[in-house]
Amino acid sequence: MDDITIARAIHVLAVLLWIGGVAFVTLVVMPSIRAAHPPTDRLAAFHKLEGRFAAQARIWVLLAGVSGFWMVYRAQMWDRFADPHFWWMHAMVGLWAIFAAMLFVIEPLFLHRRMEDSSQPAADFDRMEVVHRGLLGFAVITLLGAVAGSHGLL
Repeated sequence: MDDITIARAIHVLAVLLWIGGVAFVTLVVMPSIRAAHPPTDRLAAFHKLEGRFAAQARIWVLLAGVSGFWMVYRAQMWDRFADPHFWWMHAMVGLWAIFAAMLFVIEPLFLHRRMEDSSQPAADFDRMEVVHRGLLGFAVITLLGAVAGSHGLL
């Protein structure tokens, strides 16, 4: 087995656990919290659960980025970024960059502090739910495009 095959396997596993986790949080955890808690308690309930997932998500996002970069580097696929037919590669990098920024910079340095001091936890939870849904939608489109595109369908 060569290094590109290993990198691809790591990449698929990392994306599966990362985006699968985002889907679970967005489609199961957040609606469950919404149904079980009054608006003012939802943000606190979310943060009790989110900490464990955020640590795992950092690992999966890091592995997805490193393995993706390695595949592009080793297979010399840089020219794909200049070809609009490979739009899904731009989408993968964009999605990865958004999550990397959120998990490694925005959440730990700014967002958690802001939400702890928030006087509007209900509105913060609502905004967070909308952002999660938007990012999940972007991820689903990206995944569909990447799988179809990497198999010559797009």
